Amino acid sequence: MKDFAPQEERAYRALQKHLDSQPVGFPAARSGADLRFLRRMFTPEEAKLALHLSYRPSSLSAVMETAGTEFSEEKAGELLESLLMKGSIGFKKAEGEDRWFLLPLVIGMYEAQDGRPTRSFLRDAGAYMRTFAFGKSLLAARPSQMRTIPINASIPVDHPVATYDQVTSIVENSPGPFVVLPCICRESSSLQGKSCHVTEREETCMGMGSMASMILHRGNGREIDRAEALEILRQNQEEGLVLQPSNARDPEFICSCCGCCCGMLQLQKRLPHPVDFWTCSFRAEVDAGKCTGCGVCVKRCQVGAVTLKGSPGRAEIAATRCIGCGLCVPSCPSKALSLVPRVEDKVPPEDTEDLYETIMRNRKGRMGNLTMLLKVLLRMRQ
Repeated sequence: MKDFAPQEERAYRALQKHLDSQPVGFPAARSGADLRFLRRMFTPEEAKLALHLSYRPSSLSAVMETAGTEFSEEKAGELLESLLMKGSIGFKKAEGEDRWFLLPLVIGMYEAQDGRPTRSFLRDAGAYMRTFAFGKSLLAARPSQMRTIPINASIPVDHPVATYDQVTSIVENSPGPFVVLPCICRESSSLQGKSCHVTEREETCMGMGSMASMILHRGNGREIDRAEALEILRQNQEEGLVLQPSNARDPEFICSCCGCCCGMLQLQKRLPHPVDFWTCSFRAEVDAGKCTGCGVCVKRCQVGAVTLKGSPGRAEIAATRCIGCGLCVPSCPSKALSLVPRVEDKVPPEDTEDLYETIMRNRKGRMGNLTMLLKVLLRMRQ
C-alpha cells in the first residue's frame, strides 16, 4: 500500500490475519480500511506483541512464554498497558492476576472508546465497518454477541421469565462495580450534527463487573452504585430505549439503544429477516379484536417491526423483525399487545468467556459463510 512502509504493512497484515482467526473475525478489506484502522489502534511494535494474545485472557508470564525472544518483560508490560489505555485490547483480573486479551472491533475496540470517540477514530472505524467483508463476518458470529431483553413493564407479574431476561435481576445479581457511560452511537450521531429522537440524556449505557473495572482503570465513565444503575435503566425503559446486554447469563454490559443512532439496530433494520441473526427470547403479538389502530406502537418500535394494515388500520407485527424488546406493550392504550415466548429460545452462554468459546466452536467455513450470505441476498429480493 502506498501509505505504508513495507515493514509496517507486514506488521499490520500479520495482525489483521491473527485477528481474523479469533471468534469474531477481522477480514481483509480491498480498500485498505482494515490496515488503516489497525494503524490507528496499534503501533507496529504493539502489533507484533498483539500476535501473542488471543481472545482468551492471558497473564504477562503466559505472554512472555512466546514473546520473550522479542520483548523484555518490562517492555511487554508497558506495551500492554498502552494498548489497554487506547481500548485496543481488553483487561481483567482473574484469581488475583492481571490478564489481557484481544478484542474484536465490535463489540470491543469500538465500544472501548468509552463513549468519547474522536472524529478521526470514527472516520477510520466507520470506513472499515462499512465494508462488505466486515458486515459478513459480524453477521456470521453465532450466537450473536448481544441479546435483546424485554423492558420490565412489558412482562406480566405472573409470567415466568429467566433471570438473564430480567434487567433488574441482572443488576441485582452482579457483584459490581458499576459504571455508566455516554452512548458511543449517540455521541457519533452528535458529532455528525444529528440528534437522538428518543432521549436527550448522554449517560445511558453501563458496564458491570470486570468490564466496569477495566473502564475505571482507563479513567473513563462514572462509577455509580446499584441503586443509581437501576434508576438509569428505569429512565431508559420509560423513554423508549431497547435493552441489549451481552449475550450471557452473567453479562458485563447493558446497552440501551435507539433505532436512530445505534449501529446494531440500524444494521437490524437493513436486514430482510433480522431475527435470523439476533438473539431474543420473546416477540410481540397483537390482539386484532382490541386494536384501535391508533399507531402508538408504530412510533414506539425502534426497529420498524410494526405497521398499520387494512382499513381501518390495525397493528401488524412482522415476526421476523420483532426483537422482543417490549417497548410497544405498555404504551398500547387498548392493551392489545403482549409478549409471547419464542419457541426456539435457547439458554445463553454462562459468561463472556463462554460466549466467545461458543462463537469460536460455531465458526463456519468458507462455504458456510457463502451459504449464509446467499440466504440474506435471496430474502432481500422477496
